[in-house]
Amino acid sequence: MYALVENNEITKIITNPKTMVIGDVRYPAKIFSLWSKSELEAIGIYEVITDSSNKKDEKWYINTNESYAFADSQVTRSWGTATAKPHADVTETIDGVEYTTPGLKTKLIRDLKITVANELARTDWYITRNTEKSTAIPSAISTHRDAVRTKQAEMETAISNASDTPALETLYTYTEQDDGSVTRPLGELPTLES
Repeated sequence: MYALVENNEITKIITNPKTMVIGDVRYPAKIFSLWSKSELEAIGIYEVITDSSNKKDEKWYINTNESYAFADSQVTRSWGTATAKPHADVTETIDGVEYTTPGLKTKLIRDLKITVANELARTDWYITRNTEKSTAIPSAISTHRDAVRTKQAEMETAISNASDTPALETLYTYTEQDDGSVTRPLGELPTLES
């Protein structure tokens, strides 16, 4: 990504190399690959340096719009301070009517319930067969289904008990363990071996 700087002001952001007219001269797109940094800067084209130190994961935070600045012969793209998304539901009253916007906790628990339903659906046919034909459900299947529900309850409790958005983010953040495995504090639902 490049920026065109004229009179110490950024006048254009160039996301893809293209033919450009600067002043009275038409420059081909090839200048972006053939010219040196100093040659490009001599005509006002600077490579954009990205500073993403304030940019956060959009699953958990609302980032500001990106902004561009030219200083000390350098164009920098950056973001302002991100705001954490609400972790709890937000209820407001407008004209006497209450409206609730689901927070991250509600959304995460909803997603977990869908994942659990999908995992249990893989073995639902055993339950149907048992109901229709009185064929015994294998103990491994019953054990698995119970383990899924138990883990679901643990995960929902951990999500519900998270004090704020960074605590929720931590529950879902994978880290490498001493043994080389990668885990997250929330854990994983058990899956049935095929």
